[in-house]
Amino acid sequence: MSELQISLIAIGIVVIMAVLLFNWMQQRRYRRSAEQAFGQKPEDVLLRPDMSVGTSVGDGERIEPQLGNEPTLEFNADPGILSVEAAEHMADFPPEPQPGLEPQPGPKNITRDPETAGFSERVVATARCAEAAGTVGVGGGDNDEIEDPGVDYVVDIHAATVIPDSSLAEVLQRKFDFSKPVRWLGQRDPGASWEEISTESPGTRGYVNLRGCLQLADRGGPVSEVSLAEFRDLAKNLATRLKAEVNCPDIREAHARAVSLDEFCAEVDVMIGINIISVDNSVFTGAKIQVLAESSGFKLGTEGMFHYYDQRGTAVFSLGNSEPAPFLHSSMRMLTTHGVTFLLDVSRVENGPIIFGEMVHVAGAVADALGGLMVDDNRVPLTDNGIRKIKQQLSTIQSLMQARNLPAGGKLALRLFA
Repeated sequence: MSELQISLIAIGIVVIMAVLLFNWMQQRRYRRSAEQAFGQKPEDVLLRPDMSVGTSVGDGERIEPQLGNEPTLEFNADPGILSVEAAEHMADFPPEPQPGLEPQPGPKNITRDPETAGFSERVVATARCAEAAGTVGVGGGDNDEIEDPGVDYVVDIHAATVIPDSSLAEVLQRKFDFSKPVRWLGQRDPGASWEEISTESPGTRGYVNLRGCLQLADRGGPVSEVSLAEFRDLAKNLATRLKAEVNCPDIREAHARAVSLDEFCAEVDVMIGINIISVDNSVFTGAKIQVLAESSGFKLGTEGMFHYYDQRGTAVFSLGNSEPAPFLHSSMRMLTTHGVTFLLDVSRVENGPIIFGEMVHVAGAVADALGGLMVDDNRVPLTDNGIRKIKQQLSTIQSLMQARNLPAGGKLALRLFA
């Protein structure tokens, strides 16, 4: 090589080393400032045995940020973002259901908006149907869920002889042909516990009873009559081939239940967002966002968002880019943005008001560290009065779900709002 080429290579190496050193120094400075801002991670209030949705925060606990002037009315939700100024100006909130009283109807002005603040509605293609035992409830393990006729279309197959595992290959291969999640369960012996059947299920003893569950609705809408009929025909053909008895519920009644379930889910499917923007139109750097997020307990997922986990390892809310670019490990150091958004999926968390208060606390600390401002979708600063209204609305939504036997954050809710 010529001296010029050698010189250019040497200069390139020096430039690369200088950039790496600069990034390392920046990250170290951000991490130090984050540690000063956040200190020790606060205690997870959800793990206290005496803590409930209605419990107030005592002395020595965190105090939520005091905010400024009241904004104007705007409501946008399900599964987009419930604007704080909308909840703040809702004059009449339905009271929370009390024992012995009928629950009040939910909010009537919720609209389905698939995109809000740069985030799209998530449509689910995978979930599990509940386990079979004839009553509604939850057992001690993943296969102890009880199927709910209000959530699943359930077919039962009873054979006089043992059904070999090999005869179920066709129905297992067609699990994804009905637009909604499907699960097949089997009993090895009469009275034995039900177990989920998959193509990887070990054993050659076979089954004496089968149960097929087709979920009636998810965030993509209700199951169609065509899919219900195809699933019923699949079960009937299997029973005929096995010379077994089959019980298939009426298709029209099942579809009516699916439509009713979807309407209820649309009413309570709300995602709350808190935006943080810069006060002078400057940008936030990805490196600083990552340090602040990780310092406050978030972990970056592969889908482009940070997730905040409680001490039980459950993801309770998320942090994403307000702009279209996702947060990715490979590009965080080079990324810049004018805003970030905290998101809480109301139907998927227990004790929503408590979790929302935790999200407000973390968002306030991140906003202070970034030198930003917490605002709603209309860039109106949040107020503590608006936050109180949001908590009240959260309680109303989750009370409606409880009255429907679909408690927020429960197994059935996680399936319907996956």
